[in-house]
Amino acid sequence: MFQRDVRLPLLAAAAILSVHPASAIEADYESEQASFSVETVAKRLEHPWGLAFLPDGRMMVTERPGRLRIVSPDGTISEPISEVPEVDARGQGGLLDIALDPGFERSRLVYLSYAEPGRDGNSTAVARAVLSEDGRALSDLKVIFSQKPRVSSRSHFGSRLVFDGNGHLFITLGERSAEKFRRQAQDLDSHLGKIVRVNPDGGVPEDNPFNRQPEALPEIWSYGHRNVQAAAIHPETGALWAIEHGPKGGDEINIAEPGLNFGWPVVSYGVNYNGSPVGTGKQRQTGMADPIYQWTPVIAPSGMLFYSGSAFADWRGDLFVGGLRAKALVRLELEGNKIVHEERLLRDLGRRIRDVEQGPDGALYVLTDESNGEILRLSPKERAAEGN
Repeated sequence: MFQRDVRLPLLAAAAILSVHPASAIEADYESEQASFSVETVAKRLEHPWGLAFLPDGRMMVTERPGRLRIVSPDGTISEPISEVPEVDARGQGGLLDIALDPGFERSRLVYLSYAEPGRDGNSTAVARAVLSEDGRALSDLKVIFSQKPRVSSRSHFGSRLVFDGNGHLFITLGERSAEKFRRQAQDLDSHLGKIVRVNPDGGVPEDNPFNRQPEALPEIWSYGHRNVQAAAIHPETGALWAIEHGPKGGDEINIAEPGLNFGWPVVSYGVNYNGSPVGTGKQRQTGMADPIYQWTPVIAPSGMLFYSGSAFADWRGDLFVGGLRAKALVRLELEGNKIVHEERLLRDLGRRIRDVEQGPDGALYVLTDESNGEILRLSPKERAAEGN
């Protein structure tokens, strides 16, 4: 029932103004559905990874080397916030995603995912802490989750954080890449290659699918994943949508329902980087869930958003995905749970798109994964012309 080798027409948004890669961006675009402007809100961020809006409109941004900053709407970047957990910033590791507690205005709790160093290897971990009133420091830091087992790897930490609206936190995890680890994506006594669901304090929800299964780790929500770096709650159904990196081909969009096995590394729409088959060499197998959409060649997805704002009326309900390899912001039109059209925006900029968020003004905010990383703002041309 699902389209697996989808090759829908692609159309890049055409830039009206040329942009030099080293300069601040100010450009107008005409896309299929909207006319919009792109401007640089902030730059000189070192490989920014995650972004979350504070209630007052400022942004908390992680930098992969281990820094957390607050960025004002006018682009002012704070000094690094103190008392951030120590991170293993080698390879793909470091300080990764950030999420605010749903009750942040009362609790001031901030959740951070990161590569946690240790004597016996490293792990994807999540800590929560209280942000000081002046925004300069964290306190009461507590690690609420640490992936088991620890392994020696610099890759595939996964790491998106998503609250589900019912008091639970989803954490996406990678299978740590190396062939000697990847099979654990199928093992329920390992967190590798899983999506987990925990309570805000790290406790296990009673209705987790494997909570009472002997030998299974109770935090597991779904399994058979490769490296999930994009996740969001569908605003109408409440389901968790997750996007994972394939190898050479086969990036997947999945609806991560509880207890489902998504097949890695038994089946895949891609092949290993050396061209050899993955697992069985098959694309699907009984008992393993199919993705609802896949990309071959890959886009290297990171960050996703269901747009619900009023600034772009024609984009309401669309899904936006960051593309690292594609160097584009990918817009997907939906009919229910089916992807019916794809458009790639911002390709002329040549930036690796790490994350996309919706601002309180309804604009789209994009992080570029560069040594001189930026926050870009996409707003309707009319609003930009009015200075909003």
